[in-house]
Amino acid sequence: MSRVGKKPITIPTGVQVKIEGAGVRVKGPKGELARSPETGIGVKIENGQIVVSRQSDDRIQRAKHGLVRSDLNNMIIGVSQGYQKTLEISGVGFRAQVQGRNLTLALGYSHPTVFVLPTGIEASVDKQTVVTIKGADKYRVGQVAAEIRGLKLPEPYKGKGIKYAGEVIERKEGKTSK
Repeated sequence: MSRVGKKPITIPTGVQVKIEGAGVRVKGPKGELARSPETGIGVKIENGQIVVSRQSDDRIQRAKHGLVRSDLNNMIIGVSQGYQKTLEISGVGFRAQVQGRNLTLALGYSHPTVFVLPTGIEASVDKQTVVTIKGADKYRVGQVAAEIRGLKLPEPYKGKGIKYAGEVIERKEGKTSK
């Protein structure tokens, strides 16, 4: 049996879990998420815990067993605590600001870059160079942060661009003359 899949998930107070047919709906103070488990994977609520089981012992079922359990655990953490990613902008004149559902970025181009935030995702800007992406869905928070980072990848010579907080950019030495 999967070591990850066989661990029960404790449901914290303030979080409601409903199993509707083949789908699971999790509702908490930070939002509401839904997921339909893979075929052959069963989800039950027993004694205030979520238990994930599988029908067969083949390789694909074992892999999906741990995946479904991890997804459900991420959903519960997301609706109770939330997820966040922090991006740092470095470069002369590079800055960001939030205007409603739009994140406006000055990234050294001749025009400002506008990134429209999807529903369920919030952004805040500190000191014009630190952008924090928050939301209940771990996948969507990471995807939005990756898309924003992709607007101006950090370059290895001066380190200008958008990077994750704590990310180390390998710096290269520039050209030297004789």
